[in-house]
Amino acid sequence: MESFSGMNGHEALKTEILQMNQQVLSLLERAGSLPGASPHAFDAWGNICGGIARQMSEEIMRIAVIGAIKSGKSTLINSLFAGDYVKRGAGVVTAMVTRVRRGDRLRATLFFKSWLEVNADIQKALVLFPSPEWQARRNDFDIRRDRDRQDLATEFETLETRQLVSNDTRNADSLYLSYYLRGYDKAKAYLADNPVLRTYADHEFSAHLDFSGNDVLAFYLKDIALEINTGEIEKNIEIADCQGSDSPNPHHMAMIQDYLMTANLLIYVISSRTGVRQADINFLTMIRKMGLINQILFVVNVDFSEHASVDDLNALIEKIREDLGVIRPEPEIYKMSALFHLFRQVSDAIPEKDRMRLQQWEQDDRLVSFSEEGKARFLERFQRVATRERYAVLLANHFERLKTVVSGVGQWVRVNQEVLTRGADDMAGLMTKIKSQQKKTDRVIAMAASTLAGAVQQIQRELKTDVDRFFDARSGDIVPALISFVDNYEVSFHEYTERLSASGFSDTLYLVFQKFKHDIDTFMAGQINPGIFSFVRACEEKIQSAFDSVIGPYEAMIHDALGEYNAVMAGLGLGVDTFDRRSSRSIDIQGLKRATGLELPPASATMNYSTAIRTEAVMRLGVHHFWQRFKRLLRRPAQNDTASAISALKIAVRRMKSETRESILFHFKNYRENLKFQYIFKLVDGVSQHIHDSMMERFHDYAQDLAQMTDMTTARQEDRSRLSEDVLAVSSEVADIRHRMDRFHEAFQDVLKAR
Repeated sequence: MESFSGMNGHEALKTEILQMNQQVLSLLERAGSLPGASPHAFDAWGNICGGIARQMSEEIMRIAVIGAIKSGKSTLINSLFAGDYVKRGAGVVTAMVTRVRRGDRLRATLFFKSWLEVNADIQKALVLFPSPEWQARRNDFDIRRDRDRQDLATEFETLETRQLVSNDTRNADSLYLSYYLRGYDKAKAYLADNPVLRTYADHEFSAHLDFSGNDVLAFYLKDIALEINTGEIEKNIEIADCQGSDSPNPHHMAMIQDYLMTANLLIYVISSRTGVRQADINFLTMIRKMGLINQILFVVNVDFSEHASVDDLNALIEKIREDLGVIRPEPEIYKMSALFHLFRQVSDAIPEKDRMRLQQWEQDDRLVSFSEEGKARFLERFQRVATRERYAVLLANHFERLKTVVSGVGQWVRVNQEVLTRGADDMAGLMTKIKSQQKKTDRVIAMAASTLAGAVQQIQRELKTDVDRFFDARSGDIVPALISFVDNYEVSFHEYTERLSASGFSDTLYLVFQKFKHDIDTFMAGQINPGIFSFVRACEEKIQSAFDSVIGPYEAMIHDALGEYNAVMAGLGLGVDTFDRRSSRSIDIQGLKRATGLELPPASATMNYSTAIRTEAVMRLGVHHFWQRFKRLLRRPAQNDTASAISALKIAVRRMKSETRESILFHFKNYRENLKFQYIFKLVDGVSQHIHDSMMERFHDYAQDLAQMTDMTTARQEDRSRLSEDVLAVSSEVADIRHRMDRFHEAFQDVLKAR
């Protein structure tokens, strides 16, 4: 058995379990081929082994690398994988989460949006678009139609450049329209009615940057996955490069939130050039509200060019520690220069300018030692958290299930060895007693299943009340706060005076709505979504606690039934197996969700309220009042025209807020029901099924097997002798596997003690 120490320890443990699992499958095949064996005697055990192999191949340790724009997240990831693979300095362009894993070869997989998703993005961007034609047909838009695309491009070009700029940041919806139109000709060959995957491997790997590194074309992507064959990161670890925490686009923040809810560990990168900024405090406050603050390791990414000495750096680190302490007491901080270590790893491939920088840095022994020591401490902690601290959760359960199978086969062997020593008359009486006990066992199993079903109903009733209360429109934790934000939202109408004169009423209302929607979405990303995620985590903890309390008595019923069954079998001289004596284990909710593919509704789903806003109602009312007032002012001084336009704009904004309020109420009612039935209740059902299946794995219906094997008692002595030899060979193989499992268990415990 290979060593389980070092960075590849988890991989060695995983490989050993998979090899034992394959050995057990071979054992089942051999035992099932024996004459007289029941045709389906080993199906259940085979399914267990198949499930172990499948789940172990899918188990991933997810690590999110987060932090402000240009803090060095991509550089840190590149240094971990010992190569310049993830685009550095992308800034706001990193509009999605880039997932990176260890692979056998260089490979990039791009996940393209479907045409339906692209059109949905555009349709949301066309809410209150300042064109009567587009207000009427926005739900019918299809970018694949030449006329639709050309008409929208024409309308879009009429909007003045300054209208697309707000607070020095391009309006997000205008950005969607612009980039989708500009990128269409190149992207159309890659999209389809359903999402499309495109892979770039080996020498074509860098070609993925044509899309992922392009501001315009990246809008057609929804996800990027990279596989890299260098570095010391194990294959079961996925590291995600996330959008900067100070991105002005709330939809980018929603993408981060989705990944954070699946992550096992967060690495927060802070640049030594800037220290802790207000954007970092805001982001960390949100993470704390999501209940994830204790999962963070902090990395101060040191810029050697910015600091004169190690003493200067240490003073900065203490200031950062003090600032972070406001959010996370006693933060765990590691410091290193990710760029320095990356340049060292790829020194032969970097430009001459960067090579000269590296040579200059290497002359400062204290700075180099400072960074090397920091990196070594970080990697040791990273290894411990990312591998050793997950061993028990990711591997122990599979090992226990495999022991159950081996125990069952061992029992089957002993029973059939005994059968082959008895005569037909003796076996008839034996069968009667076993079938009688099997019926008793079946009744206990049915009673236990009924008990579990009752617990499920009780848990679901309580959770239904919790969900309804949380999302209540009047007294809940979410909707009233959002409605209050909308009602109290103030528009600085005087700022739009020149806009009304230069661009007209419709264009101005569109700009007002875009800022209004952006501010609502930002409020949702910063306040509403974290509250929802925190509530969901509380629900998951409640589910786990409720089922943990049920497992005890449920397991006691099963153990009693199993004990009585084994006692009867022992009394009949058929032997009792003691190899599998599992105790109850707390449920791994996160692992169960991954195994079943259960996912929360995406964070961006809370921002889909705008699709229900009745554009025509807002525009028609605003334009009507604008013209009514304009007509009355025809005989008045011209200076009152602007006042009339502002008054009409105020009326339109009131209607806009009213429509938004109604849309939010409708949207969150649907969101509540979707969360309840498609996630919370399904999670309860999944946990219940997992408990039931785990308990049932311990039983095996020997009566059916014995009915088949009884026929062998009347066979010729020659055939019975040959079958006895075959069963003995299976018994020997069971003993070998058990010995291997015992050695694995000892090694496994040693690894756990070393954590």
